[in-house]
Amino acid sequence: MPCAHTPSAPLPQPKVAARGTKVCLGPRVRYLFAQHLSARCVLLVTLTAILTLYAPPARAQDPGSTAGPSETETPDPQTVFSHPDSKRWWISGQFNNVVQGHPSFSAKYSGAHSLNPRGEIRDSRVMTLFTGLELTHSTEILFDPEITQGHGISDALGLAGFTNLDVVRNPDLGSAPYIARVMIHQIIPLSRESSAQPRGPLSLLTQLPVRRLEFRAGKMAITDFFDVNAVGGDDHLQFLNWTDVNNGAYDYAADTRGYTYDVMLEYDDRAWAVRFAEALMPKVANGIQLDWDLRRARAENLEIELRPRIFAARPTAVRLLSYVNHANMGDYREAVALFLAGKTPQPIIEDTRRQGRVKYGFGVNLEQQLTANLRAFARFGWNEGRHESFAYTEVNQAFNLGADYRGDRWRRRRDKIGVAFISNAISKDHQEYLRLGGLGFLLGDGNLNYGRENIVESYYDAHFWRGVYGAFDLQHINNPGYNRDRGPVWVPALRLHVEF
Repeated sequence: MPCAHTPSAPLPQPKVAARGTKVCLGPRVRYLFAQHLSARCVLLVTLTAILTLYAPPARAQDPGSTAGPSETETPDPQTVFSHPDSKRWWISGQFNNVVQGHPSFSAKYSGAHSLNPRGEIRDSRVMTLFTGLELTHSTEILFDPEITQGHGISDALGLAGFTNLDVVRNPDLGSAPYIARVMIHQIIPLSRESSAQPRGPLSLLTQLPVRRLEFRAGKMAITDFFDVNAVGGDDHLQFLNWTDVNNGAYDYAADTRGYTYDVMLEYDDRAWAVRFAEALMPKVANGIQLDWDLRRARAENLEIELRPRIFAARPTAVRLLSYVNHANMGDYREAVALFLAGKTPQPIIEDTRRQGRVKYGFGVNLEQQLTANLRAFARFGWNEGRHESFAYTEVNQAFNLGADYRGDRWRRRRDKIGVAFISNAISKDHQEYLRLGGLGFLLGDGNLNYGRENIVESYYDAHFWRGVYGAFDLQHINNPGYNRDRGPVWVPALRLHVEF
C-alpha cells in the first residue's frame, strides 16, 4: 500500500501452476530457475555496488567523533531539483521502483490465498506528483496525483507481513492516475514563539508556533500523521515490509490504495503533542469504495506523542496510539460456528458481516537516537482479534525492533544500513477460521499449523547523486501466513528511488 512517498507489469516468469495445488518441480527445472533468479539478482546487486563505489562520497566528519555534522557544512541535496523556501507554491515528485522475488520453498500444501511456493520475480512502480499552495503564513492546500503499477509476489497474498508496501492489494485496479491526497491545512497559533520547520510535500510552512493547533481536512493517508517513525516509517528509503513501516495490528482506515477522507485536529507543545482523526472506512474489507454514512461506519484515531529529554542531544519519541473502527465487519467465531453446524461448506467471513460492529486496538511506538549515526526503534500493537481484519493486514498482535546506521564512517554520509526483527500473531478465533479452510483478504492456505510469522529484514540504501537512491533489501520469513507447514522463504529486492 502506498505511503507518504508509493506497483507495474510483472516481469516475465515461468508458468505457475494453479493455486490450491501442490507444486512439484523436477530437479532440472528447479536448477534452471535458481540459476535464472541468481543471475538477475547478481547483475542488479553488482550494478548497485558499482554505482555506490563510484558515486562521489559525501563530506564526512571524523570517524572517531560523536558530534553531528558541522553547522557550516553544506549537506548534499536530497532532491534532483532545488525547492526554495521563498516560493508560495510547491511542486516536487518521486518515483519508486522495486524488483522483488523469491526462490522456490517447501510447502506441504497451498490454498487460494497462499504465497506461491514456486519461485517468482515481480516488479512494482509508483509515481507521485506533490503540489501545494501557501495561501497565508498559516494556511495551505495540498494536492497529490499518483500512479501505481505492477504486482507484488503472489499478488500480495499469503503473508501478513507482506514484503513490499508499494504494492496495491487489488491487482485489478489498473494503472490510471488517481488522487492520493487533497487537503487543507490550517495553523492556529497559541504562542508568539516559533520554531523553524523543514519544508516538504506534507507541509510548506517553514515557521510554526511552538504551541499551536493544527487542523487538516480532506483525503490523505492516516499513517502520514499517525504511527510515524523516523527509523522505521519510509518504505522508499528504509524498510520495505508492511509491518516494519507500520504497526501491523493498526487496522487503520483506508481504501485498497491506503487513503481515506478524514478530519484531523492536533495540539502541539514543546515536549508533547496529541492528535485525533475521524476517518471514513471502506464499505467492505480491502475495498476501494469508502462508506460516507458516519452513523454506520467510521474510525476514531487518537495518539499522544511524548518527547522526553532522557539523553542530552539524543532525541527520544514515545507515541501511544488507540483506534476504534465501526464497519460492516464479519466475526471469525460466528463463521466457524456456521461451518461446524453444517450451514456453510467452509467458514465464510462474508456471511457473518453486520453493520455497526466495532474493532479496537492499541499501539506503542518508540524511537531513540543512540549516537550521532545510530538510531533504534520499536513497536508493539494489539487489536481485539474477533472481528475480521478489514483495512490493513491480517495481524492481531505485532512486535518489531530495529535500528539504522548512517555511513559516516565509510565516508557515505547519506547512505544507511538497517536491520529489523518482526513477530506477527493472530487470535485463537482467527487461527481456527484459517485452520478450517476460511479465507481472509490476504491469507488462506486451506489448513493451518499455527506459528508466529517471524521476519528478519535488512537493507543497504545508497545515495548515488542528488535525489537518486538505490537499495538492496533482504527478508527472511519463518512460518509465512502463520503456517509451520510452509517455508521458510528468502525474499531479496532491489529498489531505485528518485526525489525531484
